[in-house]
Amino acid sequence: MSYVFNIPYRSNAKLKQVMERIKEDKKLQTYWKCSNVMAIERMGYTDHGPTHVKIVSNIALRLLRIIIEKKLTTPSIVENYKMQNDDAEVVVILAAIFHDLGMIVQRYHHEKYSVPLALEFLEKCLTPTYNEEQQAIITSEVLHAIVSHEQPPSNDQNHKILTIEVGIVGIADALDMEAGRARIPFQAGKIDIHAVSALSIEKVEVECSENPKDGEKPINIKIKMSNSAGVFQIDELLKPRIVNSGLEHFFHVIAEITGEKENRIIEKFEI
Repeated sequence: MSYVFNIPYRSNAKLKQVMERIKEDKKLQTYWKCSNVMAIERMGYTDHGPTHVKIVSNIALRLLRIIIEKKLTTPSIVENYKMQNDDAEVVVILAAIFHDLGMIVQRYHHEKYSVPLALEFLEKCLTPTYNEEQQAIITSEVLHAIVSHEQPPSNDQNHKILTIEVGIVGIADALDMEAGRARIPFQAGKIDIHAVSALSIEKVEVECSENPKDGEKPINIKIKMSNSAGVFQIDELLKPRIVNSGLEHFFHVIAEITGEKENRIIEKFEI
């Protein structure tokens, strides 16, 4: 069992070294398989396995690179620890890779179960690229991102997003909303607002404004929907992630229904 995991390394040699170890880890690949057995086959939930992880990783890396290249803000690992932007890329990729690992245990509080599971893999994939002190710092940042990527209850003051990197990972996680992610549980008979709204999302694109005018936000998220039910995904799942990320002033979300008529997803719904 092996999964193709393409990440655009560019000149980031450290990220390439870390990912080469990730790709070779059979136990981690098996955990991804277990995540989907639990999520899709047993719970009728959406994909939480290798495909989801790859999509989130690539979106998170793209968002981080836009933020860095446009000098919108400084990654927290650079600001607080004087490490490099390359290290921030390692943090967001590893957080994206491990953020749903706890699904092999259960859905409720899965992000907290992900932490002890991720620890074993973090030490292996960071050695010998990073020394002991650097490993400790990156591990700290990755674990915070894992625990905090989920949208907390509005009254939960102990579940705050405290780094740029976790804000990015949380948004990237919510942006994996295209129809394919929900198709398996829907075909298996799971019909609810989550499945119907997810099937309404045809395409999600992240674009960067080259020269934004005054008042314009530099990162545009364009969402194409076949049905207005897709608004649920945007308003209930994506919007809270952006609002609570600390990066909301960088993002502009545009959602449009394609075609002249809405596509009918279900014929009838009964209780």
